[in-house]
Amino acid sequence: MPVDPLPEAEPFVAEVCWHYFVNEMTQAEIARHLGVTRLRVNQAIQRARSQGMVKIEIASPFVPRLSLQDGLMQRFGLKRACVAPADPDHYDYHGPVGAALAAFMAERLRTGAWHRLGVSWGMTLQSAIDRLVQESHPDLEIISMIGGTSRGESFNAFGIASALAGRLGARYSLLAAPVFLAPQVDRSVFLSQDIFAEHYDKMGRLDAAIMTASDISQASYLIRTGLPAGISAHDLTRAGAVGDVVGRFLDASGQVVATRLNDSTIGIELEVLRQAPERVLAAAGPHKVAILRAVLQAGLATVLVTDDVTARLLLDQP
Repeated sequence: MPVDPLPEAEPFVAEVCWHYFVNEMTQAEIARHLGVTRLRVNQAIQRARSQGMVKIEIASPFVPRLSLQDGLMQRFGLKRACVAPADPDHYDYHGPVGAALAAFMAERLRTGAWHRLGVSWGMTLQSAIDRLVQESHPDLEIISMIGGTSRGESFNAFGIASALAGRLGARYSLLAAPVFLAPQVDRSVFLSQDIFAEHYDKMGRLDAAIMTASDISQASYLIRTGLPAGISAHDLTRAGAVGDVVGRFLDASGQVVATRLNDSTIGIELEVLRQAPERVLAAAGPHKVAILRAVLQAGLATVLVTDDVTARLLLDQP
């Protein structure tokens, strides 16, 4: 029989609630996962309800994993790390991180510090949007940081910017261009149009940026739908790429790899991205560890939102 450790007050209660309400684990599964009795799990849930901690959402929306968070901040020079607990038996690398990202965004929005918020794309961002409550921020502008694809999924660049703006009652500005130009199109001429000059100016004045990262596999939306003819995932891997952030493919050390995509990518330049005071990287999954480490080593993020599975892998590997 599991032996209950000493009471851990709110952190323990918050973790139980996270697994119960967010990961939808049963009380028996939670007890087995945490090594405590089912009675203690039930008591934690009842305590949370009686204290008003659980309403429609968990008032403590992600459980601080202090050692992991501190380790990530020290290892990668981050200002903040948010580590969400994952369900080890039914691993979902979008849901828990999306919930943690939504909580972080809600917290920052309450401060009024964001007026120009850059966003990329992806299912993690879509998951975060789904968990945000409807608000009104008429002084906030959501600015897409990357071109789009011909596919109409809700989590592409166009869908993310418009959906987030709709949920937050904000304005939005789209980078109305493909993420990669056709080989015959001159990028400098294309971007000389007034509409792009205005958008690129906005990207240079961001208060914050929220981005995801993807590996080079069919799990990546960009790999599945966005690569131009003549470029394959194999070509990118052979060039040394481990994944991409805002459409820029990086090697394991965080350097942009040399491919012909460099002259055709439509999106924020990495040196411009670094000028944003707050840069949030939100992603998880063992398959993304290499690209996450590359992005962090490149100094592209000041905040990391991930899950405990990914955090341990990031810290365990040298």
